[in-house]
Amino acid sequence: MVKNISLPVSIYALGGLGEVGKNMYCVENEETIIIIDAGVRFPGVEFPGIDYIVPDYTHLKNNRNKVKALLITHGHEDHIGGIPFLLQNVNIPIIYAPRLAAALIKARLEEHKMATRVKIVEYTSETILKIDRFTASFFRVTHSIPDSYGICIDTPEGRIVSTGDFKIDLTPVGPDMELSKLAKLGDEGVTLLLSDSTNAESEGYTPSERNVFDSINDIVESAPGRLIVSTFSSNISRIQQICESGVKHGRKIVIIGRSMEKTVDVSRSFGYIKIPDASIIEAQDIRRYKPSEVLILCTGSQGETMAALSRIANGEHRDVHIMQGDTVVFSSSAIPGNGMMISGVVNQLTRCGAEVITNSILSDIHSSGHPARQELRFLLKLVKPKYFMPMHGEYRMLRAHAELAATVGVPLERSFIMDNGDTITMAYNKIQPGYPVEHGNTYIDGKDITGLADAVIADRRILTEDGMLTIAVSIDSRSNFLVVPPMLFAKGIITQDNTRIMEECRSLVETAVREKLMSKTSFSELKNVIKKIAGDYLYTKIARRPMIIPVIMSKN
Repeated sequence: MVKNISLPVSIYALGGLGEVGKNMYCVENEETIIIIDAGVRFPGVEFPGIDYIVPDYTHLKNNRNKVKALLITHGHEDHIGGIPFLLQNVNIPIIYAPRLAAALIKARLEEHKMATRVKIVEYTSETILKIDRFTASFFRVTHSIPDSYGICIDTPEGRIVSTGDFKIDLTPVGPDMELSKLAKLGDEGVTLLLSDSTNAESEGYTPSERNVFDSINDIVESAPGRLIVSTFSSNISRIQQICESGVKHGRKIVIIGRSMEKTVDVSRSFGYIKIPDASIIEAQDIRRYKPSEVLILCTGSQGETMAALSRIANGEHRDVHIMQGDTVVFSSSAIPGNGMMISGVVNQLTRCGAEVITNSILSDIHSSGHPARQELRFLLKLVKPKYFMPMHGEYRMLRAHAELAATVGVPLERSFIMDNGDTITMAYNKIQPGYPVEHGNTYIDGKDITGLADAVIADRRILTEDGMLTIAVSIDSRSNFLVVPPMLFAKGIITQDNTRIMEECRSLVETAVREKLMSKTSFSELKNVIKKIAGDYLYTKIARRPMIIPVIMSKN
């Protein structure tokens, strides 16, 4: 362990606590900030028009000179998807990532024309990094994507271990988890453990990925016509199993969806996905084969509007349309908040004549990338942390994880159930709560890489739920005289007596404006009066508060 002059270390999250996704954790002292992961969260229907949600990077911008490195645990979007948006806000000197994640990051940056923006260096389980007073090392874990790692950061104030996303799979598809390294770290002493809480409410063990190959074979073999499988493009272990089974049963593989195409292409180039070239065909060539000879792998398992499966279901895809005899499999569990969107796609697929499988072994074990309670107990006993911070999960998951830790030797008073922005401070191997840092959400809409603030999303919700009322007022600013009565333009305000209510509202606004113009006033004051009078009146009549937009036009 490094010994030096005391510089207290703060640990906090800008994303990933109280939510599933948007993972970003930071380790900071007076001179250095190390960031662990930079992910996105995919929005549900409650965020109209939004493509991604990323953390508010204000704290990092305000401390840009302290940011020394970004360490990536693995290549899932909720851990790397925010990198292009982060780089727009903060200069990241260097990104350290495992081999596959590094390739996926480079592909994403090329897509955003940012390939030369940052240096990317690959690491392995043998890599040791010296970053100012911090020393980072890595240990391999098993997850649903190859090249997944946990991170150990040694500081003069104590040792921090972050598991990243993991499960303890004793018969993994790829290399074994480096449990011996974790045991060694635990024997040497771990001050703080940060551990994956996604499955902290599920008792037992997560099934091994190998256990499902027979079930995948059964589905592929029994489908009478075309088989359409939708999963996360980043679930590479699952993609490999599906494609392997498809090839085994003589089906041609069709890859649809930009992110799926890119991920499969990168993974094949590194040997993580093995599909013979002769077994892959383009979507436009599907008609040349019998339905029973085709397996379509696509994005859209969460019901995303613009994803491939939604376009196929709605008849908007150029080459693929649902027909009788198709079998559609959702090979993922629903992310919280996406149930309504998934249900809509399932209904549309069924209406078009497809058999839809949403509750198969494929979806039941999607969570196999994350540990269940017995695995969490085992890891806690192995690492033996002095303090514990559950991460990567909604509040109830974090709470369940902390309570579980209390049963295996980490008292609740030494566990920190935190929200994004909360900090804990480590000094002399002891930890206590610290001061919060600025945090929040930034919403990415289309090509606007700078993002939208919470206020814009609040406005969209008001427009969606309550409608909009524009009130145009024309005045003579020299004589403070109302030139013509106010004009009202309503959108999305539905009442049985719309005309009468709008006329009464107009009359009240006119009276209030005339009274206000009898004394010296400003445009800002006039707008506030219009908003209050119209807003209060409409709420008494329709129990809604539509967005009210006053427009003041001056004759002079």
